Amino acid sequence: MTEHTTGQPAEYTIRPDAGVDPHDNRRQVLYWRLLARLFDHEEQAALESASLAVVEDIGLPSALLDPQASVDSVVQRHPDLAAEFDGLMAPGPDTVGDARDRAAEVRSAALVSKVLLNVFATGSGAVDAGQLARWQSDAGWLERALGYRPGDLRGGRAGAAAGHGTTPGPGRPVPPIGPELGAIEADLVQRMHLREVLADPALAAQLTPSMSLIEQLLRDKKNLSGVALANAKALIRRFVDEVAEVLRTQVAKATVGALDRSVPPKRVFRNLDLDRTIWKNLTNWSPEEERLYVDRLYYRHTARKTTPQRLIVVVDQSGSMVDSMVNCTILASIFAGLPKVDVHLIAYDTRAIDLTPWVNDPFEALLRTNLGGGNDGPVAMAMARPKITDPQDTVMVWISDFYEFGRSQPLFEGIEAVRRSGVKFIPVGSVTSSGRQEVNPWFRERFKALGTPVISGHISKLVHELKTFLT
Repeated sequence: MTEHTTGQPAEYTIRPDAGVDPHDNRRQVLYWRLLARLFDHEEQAALESASLAVVEDIGLPSALLDPQASVDSVVQRHPDLAAEFDGLMAPGPDTVGDARDRAAEVRSAALVSKVLLNVFATGSGAVDAGQLARWQSDAGWLERALGYRPGDLRGGRAGAAAGHGTTPGPGRPVPPIGPELGAIEADLVQRMHLREVLADPALAAQLTPSMSLIEQLLRDKKNLSGVALANAKALIRRFVDEVAEVLRTQVAKATVGALDRSVPPKRVFRNLDLDRTIWKNLTNWSPEEERLYVDRLYYRHTARKTTPQRLIVVVDQSGSMVDSMVNCTILASIFAGLPKVDVHLIAYDTRAIDLTPWVNDPFEALLRTNLGGGNDGPVAMAMARPKITDPQDTVMVWISDFYEFGRSQPLFEGIEAVRRSGVKFIPVGSVTSSGRQEVNPWFRERFKALGTPVISGHISKLVHELKTFLT
């Protein structure tokens, strides 16, 4: 790339350097255009024309260079590109030297540039419902390009959207881009005149529920009324239902209790152990008739050892914990539906509120939360401790960043007392779909010394811990 200074406005020409692979030049042009667009909204004519020539020469649509075109619209016109976006930026096998497909790298650069520019060049000023919806869709394509499902990295719908890729999971690293996506989405929601949008059913219908949007709705619900409040509640319920569907699946797949062989198996066809039945009756095989005569049928045990359990979930509802509040409220309702599990739910900031009467309806429970404020854990502990009737049969899950409003020692002393009584105490830094967590180091070290380290913030880890204990 050469700059000519002749007294006239600078012009840029793209020319191959000696000994440089032309594919490298093409890829550089596309990435220079991406950087120019991200840091300066003004168009660089030479970069635009050079990029257009590259894109057309490799057989890709020029719409990839249109900042106003969503990835959805490009894929709708060119369906074959959908498969190329999936896993586009996911780690793959290393290739070196001649093994690299340099032509494919140029093609990837064009696709990567499109999705990055659409997600990170959000401009400034007011945002309407349509713009937010397009950004959410483009962010979903970026998550797919990274090998995840739409919503996974933003701590949104816990991968509820019917997408592609895999859920992050407790053992899978989460790219640092996840928090950035959530921050951008939150900024777009704040720039949108949400109350006006909610008051218009047609505009409200364009909104796609996400964690950032739900947080804003929960914070602003006291200022809404009439049509706007009805539309806000519809969005919250839709989000709750989507997350609940995913969490129910995770609960169903989690490890369950041991088989109870003291209970005779039900003699129904679905429990028939065909392999064992054949093996046990092989002595009845008749070579002449080529038939197996069955004297006895064998059935699988399906009953599992269960005992009545009490689950007390205490959730910090301060502003930094909104995703935990939403996820844990829904998770508590799912466990409340299990047989012989008595679930209690408490939310707190500087005051505590007992949400147990609404634990079976997470939507109603969330409407009664009051996001924001500081942390006063002892207030919540004072409400939780009377609920412990049989310590050996009780698990207490405490979800917080443990940054206390006042001194930390009183809460920790209360936790120590609960543990000494026989209650299984599970401290959780946060409960998000991305697994991000931040915990007060003072508490983290003391929990570790107690032998109850703060578990990973990924929600699937908490599901596994609770399912193992309760069933």
